[in-house]
Amino acid sequence: EGAEDLRPLPLRERRRRLEASHGMPRPNLDLSPMIRFADWEELKQLRAGARERGIEGIMLKLADSPYLAGRPKGPWFKWKRGALTIDTVLMYAQRGNGKRSSFYSDYTFGAWAGDKLVPVGKAYSGFTDEELRRLDKWVRDNTVNRYGPVREVAPGLVLEIAFDSVHRSSRHKSGVAMRFPRVHRIRWDKPYREADTLATLKEMMT
Repeated sequence: EGAEDLRPLPLRERRRRLEASHGMPRPNLDLSPMIRFADWEELKQLRAGARERGIEGIMLKLADSPYLAGRPKGPWFKWKRGALTIDTVLMYAQRGNGKRSSFYSDYTFGAWAGDKLVPVGKAYSGFTDEELRRLDKWVRDNTVNRYGPVREVAPGLVLEIAFDSVHRSSRHKSGVAMRFPRVHRIRWDKPYREADTLATLKEMMT
């Protein structure tokens, strides 16, 4: 509102002013709806439907909280929807950066398209230091080709990948792009032939 700084005002007052001015001067600016709930169980059910509504989750804010820059802890909390998961096969590995520069910690994984593996994404996180050491040894022991800093490995290791969503992409040969992929679990026990298919991944597209 002009030169007035609204950030110190409590959320309820900032919201009131925002609703009063909504549509002017930007009629195409969306205003996120306020969610009313009686208890945490009802809120959990609302969060469970976030994916169907095409939103990341629920943002919880104290009604008397001011606007704080960055990622304030305490007055605000983003309760994101649950992740999707898929079983993939490790195809390529590359050394990481910094403390991980001596380990193969960047992984390209694929899904089955018929009898061939097609790369569908990359992951750099989600594993412990101990798991990283074991993964690094597996990569070194199962390398079949080298392309500069990248090692191609023989099919054999299944990585369960968690991700937020998957979308169509013309930039990738697989035709899909995953959002925020990370290693959820290393499936040392699972036969790589039983990993998921590209068709399964495409069924998850939004």
